[in-house]
Amino acid sequence: MTDCRYNRVLIVMIFLGLIAALAIGWQRHALEGANLRVEMVMDYEDIVELAEVEGVPAPVLMQQFKDAGLTSLAVYETTLEKLNKSGKVTAMPGTHFLHQYRTGTLSDPYWRSMVEMGQIEAEDIYVIGQDPAVFAEVQSDLIRRLSPDRVRLLPGSSNILAAKANYEKVVKWNLGLSVSEMKDVAGYGFFVVARPTNYVKVRAEDVEAVFDRLSSVEQVSMLMFVGEEALGYPRQLNLTVEKMRERDLTLGMIEHPLQLQFVKQEGLMALAALNGYKAARVYVIPKEEQPKLKLSEAVHRWAITDLERNIRINLLRKFDKPEPGKTLLETNVEYIAGVRDQMTARGLLIGKAGTFPPFFPSPWLLTVVIAGAVAAGVLFLTQLRPFAPRYQYVLWLLLTLLLAVPVLKGGGMLVRQATALASAVLFPVLAMTWQLDRWRSLAPARGASVLRILRDGLCGLTITVLLSMIGGFYISAALGDVRFFLEMEIYRGVKLTFVMPLILISLVYLTRYEVFKTTGAHDVRGAWEQVVKLLDYPLYVKTMLIAAGVALVAWVFVGRSGHTAGVPVPDFELRLRAFLEDAMYARPREKEFLIGHPAFFLAVMAAWRQWPRMLHFGLVILATIGQGSLVETFAHMRTPVFMSFVRGLDGLALGAVVGILAVVGVQILHYLSFCLGKETARR
Repeated sequence: MTDCRYNRVLIVMIFLGLIAALAIGWQRHALEGANLRVEMVMDYEDIVELAEVEGVPAPVLMQQFKDAGLTSLAVYETTLEKLNKSGKVTAMPGTHFLHQYRTGTLSDPYWRSMVEMGQIEAEDIYVIGQDPAVFAEVQSDLIRRLSPDRVRLLPGSSNILAAKANYEKVVKWNLGLSVSEMKDVAGYGFFVVARPTNYVKVRAEDVEAVFDRLSSVEQVSMLMFVGEEALGYPRQLNLTVEKMRERDLTLGMIEHPLQLQFVKQEGLMALAALNGYKAARVYVIPKEEQPKLKLSEAVHRWAITDLERNIRINLLRKFDKPEPGKTLLETNVEYIAGVRDQMTARGLLIGKAGTFPPFFPSPWLLTVVIAGAVAAGVLFLTQLRPFAPRYQYVLWLLLTLLLAVPVLKGGGMLVRQATALASAVLFPVLAMTWQLDRWRSLAPARGASVLRILRDGLCGLTITVLLSMIGGFYISAALGDVRFFLEMEIYRGVKLTFVMPLILISLVYLTRYEVFKTTGAHDVRGAWEQVVKLLDYPLYVKTMLIAAGVALVAWVFVGRSGHTAGVPVPDFELRLRAFLEDAMYARPREKEFLIGHPAFFLAVMAAWRQWPRMLHFGLVILATIGQGSLVETFAHMRTPVFMSFVRGLDGLALGAVVGILAVVGVQILHYLSFCLGKETARR
């Protein structure tokens, strides 16, 4: 059909855009290579509980975990319930004393006199302090949370509080960070990870009170908030960040269980920006999932997670059941040591969590990248319907100027997202378009040997992958700033990235080949005539079955993309993934090495052997899936750019092996069918 040409000026612009993208990518690679330190964190309460269960002195157990690689302990706000259990305070409802008085079992003369003077009310809660420092902390926090009018000291006492509040609720309230616990953690040689909650109608003095307690401990490494709000939200965030900067504290941002951004906490993103992006991504295995994992499976997950998702804070839960042949203590110490060993074996460091500097790429470099992406878009249009070069240049110039202005002014997030999406869609299609034109010009009229098919398949796939990868570098550059590294911002076009290349390559294919005979023009108009003819195709039962099969494949293909997939992953695939993660630096995607790249080899075979056009068309679609998946890998900005690059090369290598096997297998089937047919003819 149509004979399309490639405008060399536009190709030069794409090449210049690639140079700019590689420059940004190199800067990003340097930042990622310098940020390899991971903080290993467990809850202080978990280790204390483990010491009680195992009957081991807490200092001895703490040292064992420290030797295993644990760097930090998370300290949560205390509650009256916890303090009751520890014996540091006693909290009782007023009904307790009234019942004892009426039954004659209240023997303490002080409490009897309080009842007789009417100082004890049934609906109040009474807090008796044994430790003066702890009692003072409880008193100050109850006043902040309830108001001074609702909290009072009982007459004649300096360590008994009466608070007007519901006992069942107040006993579970967070009452501030425990200074004694934080000092214990620091004394054991760990960093303190403070986990405060926000206050209702938070005031400046509430925020200051939190940091006053933190000021008593030097080894505080970060804040990681509990609840649905960051400390200080909504009106005191500036004060929170001011105090964080005074202490040089890192902000811990807990990854969402669906691995898409973070557990929702109002004010978290704003606080990270105000803190100069001194923040680190936190991962924790979901509470309901960890009991289902073997220790070795959990260890393996941590090693992959830290490397692939820029996790720099490992929040590890303890195992509540021992591994066979081990005690509960041995199981948990081995767990921590195993995670440490896996991480260090992959080049990560153990210590205080590393953070990214506030990196933003040069607007001028981004403008060159945008110009290259626009050139790719114009070049693609010429492949559907050629038009005069002067109009191509005018279109390129106008679009480039329109898109570059917001970026040069220091903004342009929408433009950068659009550039990334266009790059993800266009470059796989252009790479496959070039391959289609190559097949049309080089395909032998009388077929080809298996060796030539394998040679051309391997060379063609390698070149196509490298051309597609240009789009990946464009994406990496367009979205290459600290907000994307931390996943505060994300690539927005995942579904379109998988679907649009298939639609566009179908249009291109129909401008190159006649799948359905038409008498129309050999360009996009002829492609439309073929689409119309396809829509007019008679509907048979076999057609409906094929359509249902295609719909099922599409459902799995699209549904498995992104982070909200409802399509389950079979167990054998999980085992395959685990094997490849151990065997290769970066596990390649199944869409590439099991679908796209083998289909590319078979598409070469189909072109060289003159297979039915519809079959060749289907193989081209499948091959494009592999190219689209390759480029979309770079849209995962939390993954280091070098790992995305190597993942693509690993997919190429493994896909080439599977593709060669597929071609050889088809050739063997061809020989067998020929021999069986010949034998049948003899009979």
